[in-house]
Amino acid sequence: MASPSLHGRLAEQALRTPDAIAVSSGDHRLTYRELNERANRLAHRLGELGVRTETPVAVLMQRSVDVVVAILAVLKAGGCYLPLHSAYPLRRMQLIMDHCAAPVLLVDEAMRGRGIPEGAAVVTVEGDKGLAEYPAGDCAVPVDPAQLAYVIHTSGSTGVPKGVAVTHKEALGLVLDSIWDGGRHERVLMLAPYAFNVSTYELWVPLLHGGRIAVPPPGDLDVAVIRRLIAEERITGVHLTAGLFRVLMEEDPGCLAGVREVLTGGDVIAPAAVRHALEHNPDLVVRAMYGATEATLFSTHLPMTAPLRIEGPVPVGRPMDNVRLRVLDAELRAVPAGEVGELHISGRGVARGYFGRPDLTAERFVADPFGAPGERMYRTGDLVRLGHDGVLEYLGRADQQLKVRGFRVELAEVEAALARFPGIRHAAVAGVASAAGDRQLVAYHVPAGGDVDAAALRAHMARLLPDYMVPTAFVAVPELPLTPNGKVDRRALPPPGPQTGPTGRAPLNERQQTLCALFAEALAVPRVGIDDSFFDLGGQSLAAMHLVSRIRSVFDTDLTITQFFDAPTVLALDDLLGSTGRVPEGRTEGDNDDRSLRR
Repeated sequence: MASPSLHGRLAEQALRTPDAIAVSSGDHRLTYRELNERANRLAHRLGELGVRTETPVAVLMQRSVDVVVAILAVLKAGGCYLPLHSAYPLRRMQLIMDHCAAPVLLVDEAMRGRGIPEGAAVVTVEGDKGLAEYPAGDCAVPVDPAQLAYVIHTSGSTGVPKGVAVTHKEALGLVLDSIWDGGRHERVLMLAPYAFNVSTYELWVPLLHGGRIAVPPPGDLDVAVIRRLIAEERITGVHLTAGLFRVLMEEDPGCLAGVREVLTGGDVIAPAAVRHALEHNPDLVVRAMYGATEATLFSTHLPMTAPLRIEGPVPVGRPMDNVRLRVLDAELRAVPAGEVGELHISGRGVARGYFGRPDLTAERFVADPFGAPGERMYRTGDLVRLGHDGVLEYLGRADQQLKVRGFRVELAEVEAALARFPGIRHAAVAGVASAAGDRQLVAYHVPAGGDVDAAALRAHMARLLPDYMVPTAFVAVPELPLTPNGKVDRRALPPPGPQTGPTGRAPLNERQQTLCALFAEALAVPRVGIDDSFFDLGGQSLAAMHLVSRIRSVFDTDLTITQFFDAPTVLALDDLLGSTGRVPEGRTEGDNDDRSLRR
């Protein structure tokens, strides 16, 4: 009988294929036997530290094979893993640790050197020679399929992040879905930060099907790096957020050569990007995915192959195995096919709830009036329409939640951070479509008196929030417009004007003039001065990837995204390119892990 746990299935796979490569990062590779034994040794260490059934164990590490070892070890010890994103401000990490009362924190040397949350026993996984003294055999900790496997935090409507608690049963239900049959996900590239829900696919689908995880080295990822990794690791399956997928297909659709299936979603999928992918890779399957952390990542899918026959927006598709979709009105009554309602998900994947928040759990996880006694539904807050062909179409949100670069953002959490800045009387945040079609956050504030220092306000937000939640524009207004019932009327907020730089100095030479034009194109603004920072002007990671690709092409240079993050002005880039137009060799290990996918 197969194990009811994620780590039990991994141990069974290690018995079947002990010498097959399970995880690799450059020249560093672990077989299934080595992965299983290293995780066992660490699990014994965690047991000594008091990790028991459902004990949350925090993980804060750079991308590496050690991340996979650490996560697996937590489960083997009986605990549930609590991933912390390296881009989180320290205060946010501390909030998560304190709320979950995590007694142990697993780190590597790089993260430990940058500052870590307090109040937990710290184990440095990387290069810990003491772990070799522990047994390589399994801890033999009993596990129930209803036991927690992980707690992943998302943006919270109450102003603080909330942790979604997912069990082994629900995670296994996703991993064993029939859409993974056929070997298309034999080698998966671990692009997403492990603190986000996509890691459930990237970690467990390849491992529990006898495949391999390819972990990129620490540092920043751009189009050229992703192309190289796909080719070198012979990747067959990859998940790309809708925004990253669009940028890759605009810049280098051939980078997917050899890939058998691309999963994409998390936001509106550009049909043109799908067409480019299929035109350049005719044997590829592009699969639209929809879901939520509260429903264990993916709930629906729609495979697309050449030639693409979809006109208009890409639908979110049909339910996955054992998933039930309910399109309901405000009274939880089913709406007819073709009419708009709120999507409720039941069956496989519905999480236990929000860790330590029974109030929020009761609000979003409700009794299923169509199911058996005790069954629950997850209220997604998404407005959808079910076609007569059974395909689901996404239409928008019923609340104040947005997707920004594939990440879920509650406006209330951003507004709460904004309101804490001294000198602000009222605050509101809205999502605004950029010229490139991406969703950006704009902060509106009513000063309490005098001008508000925009640079200080931006720094304040960066100290409190992950960078994808920091608004790209800050707009002072005399008052916030209100609806007749007294709520902020976000539709009446003024559009943000072009964000101006500190000096606006004109270019001094021909190369600076070309760079200024490329900056302005990427930012969709009339002009850019040579001292203006790309990121202070509202630039984000996907626009940066596009810009770096354009600069590489125009100047025939080997500029990397890491170097651009360190030199984000025209003046600094001109100096970096120097007289030859070639850039000095950049660092290979970024201090700020995977910034290119997060800003």
